[in-house]
Amino acid sequence: MKASARPGVFIGVFVSSVSSDTVSPAIEARRLLRARHHGVLSTLSCRIRGYPFGSVVPFVLDQQARPVILISRLAEHTKNLEADRRASLLARGDDDDIQAGARVTLVGDAARVDDDACLRSRFLRYQPKARELLALGDFSFWRVEPVALRFIGGFGVIRWVPVEEFAPHAGALVTGESRILEEMNAGHADTLRACCAHALGREVGEAIMLGVDCDGCDLSADGGRLRLDFRETVLDLDAVRREILELARKAQG
Repeated sequence: MKASARPGVFIGVFVSSVSSDTVSPAIEARRLLRARHHGVLSTLSCRIRGYPFGSVVPFVLDQQARPVILISRLAEHTKNLEADRRASLLARGDDDDIQAGARVTLVGDAARVDDDACLRSRFLRYQPKARELLALGDFSFWRVEPVALRFIGGFGVIRWVPVEEFAPHAGALVTGESRILEEMNAGHADTLRACCAHALGREVGEAIMLGVDCDGCDLSADGGRLRLDFRETVLDLDAVRREILELARKAQG
C-alpha cells in the first residue's frame, strides 16, 4: 500500500490482499488499470501524418475493463480518433523508480459511446468534475476496445497479454452494480468506514462506495480514493457480497 504523508490525502491508494504469485499477468494488468484513473493516451496525428500524439487523460474502466474517456470534439486526440480509431493507453503505478515500477500499455480501437446511462453514471462517480465538462455540450464519451496489452510488473516480469485472458466476463455487475452501491452506502456505512480504517491504519470520517467490479471495489473517504482487491474474480452479486463481508470481517477482526 502506498499513501501520501499528508493526512486525509490518499488519492489512488491500492490495497491488495492477494499475492502477485497467485494471479496471472493478465489479472495483474487488469488490477493495475482498475486502481488507476489517469494515463497517457496515444493517437495517430492528423496534423503530423504518421506520427504518434500523446496526451494525458482521466479514464474509468467499465465492467469489462475497457477504458472510457470523456473528450471534447475540439481536442487534438478527438480529431485523431475520428480519422483513425487506433490508440493506446499507458498507465503506471506510484513507484518512485519509474522504470522498476509496474505499468501497462493497452492497445486497442476507440469508438464513441452514446446513450449508456450505466456507463455515464459510473464515470461521474469516479470523475465528478466531469459534470462541468458535460455541461459545455461538446464533450462525448469514447471507449477503447482492447486488442492486446503489454504488462511490466517489475524487473524481469514483462509479458504481452492476450485480450481474451485480460477481458473479464462482466456477469451481473453491468446492471447490478447500482444495487450493491445502494445497499452498502445506505445500510453499511460503519462497515465501509471500518474497511477504510483497516487499510489506512487510521480512523476516517464518512466512507462511500464508488464502484464495484469483478476484481474489487473502490471507496471514497476523507476526500481520498481507496481501491480494495477481492480474493478472487467474482461474477455474480452474491459472490460480491461474500467478498465485501470478508473485507469487513478482516477490518473488524
